Amino acid sequence: QVQLVESGGGLVQPGGSLRLACAASGSIFSISFMGWYRQAPGKQRELVAAVTASGSRNYADFVKGRFTISRDNAKNTAYLQMNSLKPEDTAVYYCKMAIVTRDPVRNSEYWGKGTLVTVSS
Repeated sequence: QVQLVESGGGLVQPGGSLRLACAASGSIFSISFMGWYRQAPGKQRELVAAVTASGSRNYADFVKGRFTISRDNAKNTAYLQMNSLKPEDTAVYYCKMAIVTRDPVRNSEYWGKGTLVTVSS
């Protein structure tokens, strides 16, 4: 079975930084998509940043210049470096990956359970 586990969330002051990690485990053949999403209370889940297997990156306008997504293919891990954090960044951050598994052969999207990021003085 494939599972994604996020880590790195916590409480940080405005202007501070956090680095989130999402590690995938299981019978992984390839990962075509890695993305970070967030959901604040009472709001819809929204894309924060994503990176494809080819290395192309995409960011939401509200995090451009502040957040950076990266990946470590050897570890099947995606990272989200968050700098200059603002109170409005407070949300549960979720990792999503599109993964091809070996046995059985399957191409599916997987979600982590999320990690809470709280930006407050």
